[in-house]
Amino acid sequence: MNILELSEQEIVRRQSLQELRNMGIDPYPAAEFPTNAFSIDIKSLYSEDEKREVVIAGRMMSRRVMGKASFVELQDSKGRVQVYISRDEICPGEDKDLYNKVFKKLLDIGDFIGVKGFVFKTQTGEISVHALELILLSKSIKPLPIVKYKDGVAYDKFDDPEMRARQRYIDLVVNDGVKDTFLKRATVLRTMRNFFDEHGYTEVETPTLQSIPGGASARPFITHFNALNVDMYMRIATELYLKRLIVGGFEGVYEIGKNFRNEGMDKFHNPEFTCMELYVQYKDYNWMMNFTEQLLETICKAVNNGSTEVQNGDSIISFKAPFRRLPILEAIKEQTGFDLSDKSEDEIRKIAMVDLKMETIDETFGKGKLIDEIFGEFCEGKFIQPTFITDYPVEMSPLTKMHRSKAGLTERFELMVNGKELANAYSELNDPIDQEERFKDQMQLADKGDDEAMVIDHDFLRALQYGMPPTSGIGIGIDRLCMLMMGKEFIQEVLLFPQMKPEAKMPQSSIKEWAELGVAEDWVYVLRKAGFNLISDIKDQKAQGLQQKLGEIVKKYKLDYQKPTVEEFQAWIDKANE
Repeated sequence: MNILELSEQEIVRRQSLQELRNMGIDPYPAAEFPTNAFSIDIKSLYSEDEKREVVIAGRMMSRRVMGKASFVELQDSKGRVQVYISRDEICPGEDKDLYNKVFKKLLDIGDFIGVKGFVFKTQTGEISVHALELILLSKSIKPLPIVKYKDGVAYDKFDDPEMRARQRYIDLVVNDGVKDTFLKRATVLRTMRNFFDEHGYTEVETPTLQSIPGGASARPFITHFNALNVDMYMRIATELYLKRLIVGGFEGVYEIGKNFRNEGMDKFHNPEFTCMELYVQYKDYNWMMNFTEQLLETICKAVNNGSTEVQNGDSIISFKAPFRRLPILEAIKEQTGFDLSDKSEDEIRKIAMVDLKMETIDETFGKGKLIDEIFGEFCEGKFIQPTFITDYPVEMSPLTKMHRSKAGLTERFELMVNGKELANAYSELNDPIDQEERFKDQMQLADKGDDEAMVIDHDFLRALQYGMPPTSGIGIGIDRLCMLMMGKEFIQEVLLFPQMKPEAKMPQSSIKEWAELGVAEDWVYVLRKAGFNLISDIKDQKAQGLQQKLGEIVKKYKLDYQKPTVEEFQAWIDKANE
């Protein structure tokens, strides 16, 4: 990297890096630095009756130098603690360079340091560490965006949502509470696993690359498997493989893993998302509703210090069981006034397009897709408290068992919370002949232009023909569950590294393009530093003025460059104008 591509602070830090090496100090030592305490423990376990010796390490987040003594705020993986540093104690001999030169001049905010010392309380009552030894563990050559306050106004805040998501590593360092979000996410997953394990169910792993995108209605990502010379699909669901394991004799299996759907991105959707799917033999969707209530109440308590309530925007959502249960067609009738239970596909299309004036409907939509669109438009957002929407029409549920007492409906529920779907569950279809017919119906929808219709999975049908016991299954979106349990508005807030659009880059003419004007590579960087990123930027410049501007930069950075003549600058400008 050319020095002119760096900021002023980056240049100074790299100079400090070299000075440290010149002094014989390795800025990135390889040896282990065994710590024995964290900041949170130092504060919670402090006793005035004990002189506790500690070894700590972390980032230097602030520094107050007061002559021969200084205070540093050290941030480790648990929090922050103040460190008192005295020149004569970390430099007991004649040589004071460790304090006077290294600590005061060559170390920077963001550097990792190690400290050996003892715990004490300052005159102002702050529990701190009195340093006896100090060592540099890792040099930071790029400055952190540390927030500064003046007259109650915050400066240099790292609060742009896109930057926070794109550079999560900085977000975690400088913004309070971000790490806590992901520790809570870990609690959600740990609690869920423990809950399933305690019930005797087995965690398994199924293929991420699949020959058929099955188990859901969604557009897949396609890739190519070179060794087999076939196209493969990133899985959109784990369902069909987990059911194969129920056929194989497992009592209950679950998987927490990544799914991929090549669809839109918004505050509730990320194309790569984490989903949990669970399948248990000899159960039905009524049992699964009860089980889900227990699971979510347990998770909410674990994440929220024993409370079954959590604030989401203006709403307080209660995960205290039981939850409301409401058939989907009754929900539509409740919100729109239209009873769709005995209506044909054409009649429902007319209601949607004419009576409800929905502009998103087209001729490719089958009966199930029409009902789904109507529910999504008029009902979904109305269910803030956890509500089981049940008994979906068969056209909406190609993998679900027919309802035991309601013709044309299936034993399926979706759990709605805060206006969005959180979970989807069935009494699983285990009739292989019925399943094959429903797959064929899905293929007819695909022929009509529905690119989210399911593809026939012949191997799954073969597995069903060997016999699958009565089974209930559920899928829960982990990312959305974390949003709910932590009261977050955007899915990006609970993903460490969400998918992002490509990072915008300032347009620049290439080194080769500048060379065609006769500009040497070194001088391209000088031009860019002066703000001339494109060849067209110099068209209106005066040769003498351009020479002066670039000369000032060369002088400022002490660059040993041979300065072009005014005539050469004029030649650049002339060619830029051709």
